[in-house]
Parts: sequence; structure tokens; C-alpha cells
Amino acid sequence: MSRPNRPDHIRLTSHPEPGGKLRFPIHWGAATARERGPVIGTVSRPGDRNVIGSHGGSYALYRALAVSAGALDPIRRPDLTNTYPAATIGPFEQWCDPRKIVSLDPWGHLAADSFKAEIAESIDIRPSIAVTKARLDLHEMQQAVTLGRLKADGDVVRENGSVGVTKIAIDPVWYLPGIAERFSTPETNLRRALFEQTAGMFPELVTRPDLQVFLPPIGGTTIYMFGDVTKLPDHTTKITCRVHDECNGSDVFGSDICTCRPYLIHGIEECARAAQNGGLGIIVYNRKEGRALGEVTKFLVYNARKRQEGGDAAAAYFERTECVAGVQDARFQQLMPDCLNWLGLKRIDRFVSMSDMKYDAVVSQGIAIVERVPIPDDLVPADAHVEIAAKKAAGYYSPDAPKPQDLTDSIGRSLDKY
Repeated sequence: MSRPNRPDHIRLTSHPEPGGKLRFPIHWGAATARERGPVIGTVSRPGDRNVIGSHGGSYALYRALAVSAGALDPIRRPDLTNTYPAATIGPFEQWCDPRKIVSLDPWGHLAADSFKAEIAESIDIRPSIAVTKARLDLHEMQQAVTLGRLKADGDVVRENGSVGVTKIAIDPVWYLPGIAERFSTPETNLRRALFEQTAGMFPELVTRPDLQVFLPPIGGTTIYMFGDVTKLPDHTTKITCRVHDECNGSDVFGSDICTCRPYLIHGIEECARAAQNGGLGIIVYNRKEGRALGEVTKFLVYNARKRQEGGDAAAAYFERTECVAGVQDARFQQLMPDCLNWLGLKRIDRFVSMSDMKYDAVVSQGIAIVERVPIPDDLVPADAHVEIAAKKAAGYYSPDAPKPQDLTDSIGRSLDKY
């Protein structure tokens, strides 16, 4: 494949353009997509770029391989005809609050429609969110119908147990001043840490303070919505939600050392039931394998747990992770509520999670949680009881654990706001 469009010189982007002004400035938290401005991570026309990084998150490197192999024209732009969202999401008031959403572009699914004129002029503006519809075909849902736990209604749940959903894929888009505030650190410290811990991959982090948005090369989020999404703006709609962090070994392959797939399936069943009862079910699936420490670290920890003196034990569950990785957990749930704010949520009626970190992150954003739903004991695999015992001891929710006296009052105060 010939590549006549490939430039012969390398153009550095680690210093501001002549004149010092961005062609397309970004005003985070603006009331409309046009006022906010497009997010442009194009590499073919550096003068248009107004962010650090490039489109596609972790897949940007595969695009680079395709270009280097001659399989992809480096200046090719996607044809976005008929790619518009399959369901209407927003806008919601949280989209205009620069403190509520800092890790995704709330207008990301509307980019093609909002900036038609710019795209027609060959400005490379790409959606960072896609909304489609699908059906989930899981043998556990089939079993739930067979056993009578779920009733087939022909809409949410069919006779064969398949479940209808609206699927939403979200690429990360980080507003650095907001990220820094969320983590209570100066923006300069955040930028330096990101620069140093990626071995200088993105020099603009420290040389371009005028670029406030970063497209990090990490995995994104998928939201699965059960029920009629047009009910989202109605805050009387009953919401069931599970926030789930990726565990490929369990979620996909059924590894029995943890409760991840059983809890995920339990959440899906609860979400389907909520939709059948006139509410909405929401599964938020984050790509944070091994508590965002990675699968290699995760497997090393498995080995250390099994081989330690006395065998696998709840008392040393988190200690073994810290011994290998230097930290017990790198998911830092502070950013997780952004997708819930993007959906306009102000209350979750049933939160299918035992995690204290997830609970604290959600309520800190002003989203009330009415009820917390633990995993049923009979769904815990035999080899995962160590994990559950360790998490309960570390503060995870359990219905038989002592509850703070002010829990009911705090929920009431949160609900009174709305």
C-alpha cells in the first residue's frame, strides 16, 4: 500500500502553536456542545488538536501498528453516516457542572451531529461515546426463567431467557483541572505524575498547560441499560444499579477464586427484574482488571496467596496484593460516579454492591442510595469465601454487620434535596 499522505517530517506538539491561541478552545461545563467546543485528538492535522493524547484510548497503539504496517491511511477520517445513537440520552443538568463530570465527554455521543459543519470541512472530530441496542444471551438468565425467578414478558426478557438492553460504550476523556480537584491534589502535581509514570509518553502534560483535556490510553466503560431509557429524566423512576469492575477470568471464563461473575449475573438479574417492574436497571462495566493493577499482578497475587505459610487466608488477603503491587487497590472509585451523573441520576433505589469504596464515591457526588444489595451466600463459589470474608472485615457492606446509627438519616437528607 502506498502512503502518499504520510508526512516526511515529524512535527512536535509539545509547545504551543504560534500565536498562542487554540483554533478550537474547550470550555468545560458549557451549556451546549457547541459552546463547550469539540474534542479533537487528531494526529493528521496537529494545528487542530486541542487535547493531549489521541482518540481510541488503549486502542490508539493498534491504530499506530496498522499505519506502520501500511494497512491504514494515517489521515483517513471515519465515515459517521448512520452511526447516531440508538437511544436518546440527555442532556442533564450535571453535564453543565464542571465538578460533576471530569472523566468523560458528556457530549461525546452527539459529536457527529453537533459539529456537522466542522466535519464537512475535514476537521477530524470523533465521537467518544456510542449508543446501540442488543440482546444478552446468558445461560444463567435462561436458568432463572426455567426456575421461575424471572418471568418472560416478550419485551425485557424473552422466552429463551435473552434480555434486551441499550448498550453504551464510553472512552475516557479527562478534564485535568477537575481530575486534580477530585483527588485533592494540585493540577501541576497530577500532570507531573502522569508524565513521569508513563515514562514521558505525553510531554504536553508538562509543557502545554493551555491543553486542559487528556485522552488517556486506558480502557473505558460500557453501560448496559435495562428498560425504557426515556424514563431517565423522571426522577421517580426506580433505579437498580450495579457498578462492576472487570474480572476477565471470572466474568468470561468462570474462574471460581472470586465472586465477580456470580455478582455480575446477580446484578443483571436484578436489573432485568427492575425493568419488568417499570423501573430501570443499569450495569456499569469498567475496564479495571485486577483492581486496576493488571492481570499479571493479579495472577502473581493468586500464587502468593496460595503458597503463603498457612495457605490462603482472609487476614492476609489485601496484604498479599500490597506486597506484590505496593498498593491494595488502584481503582480509585472517585471517578466512577461520572457515568451515573452523565445518566442524570440523583438516586439509586437498589445498589447491587457490597463495596464501601463504591458506595462512598456515589454518595459523595450527591447521588442517594436507598438500599444496598449483597450477593446471596449460595452464589459465592467455594474458593471465593476467603475473598468475601476479607472484604467484609475491611468494611464491605453486610446485612448482618452493625450499621451506623445515622445511615437512615443521611439517606433521608440526600433524598430531601430532590
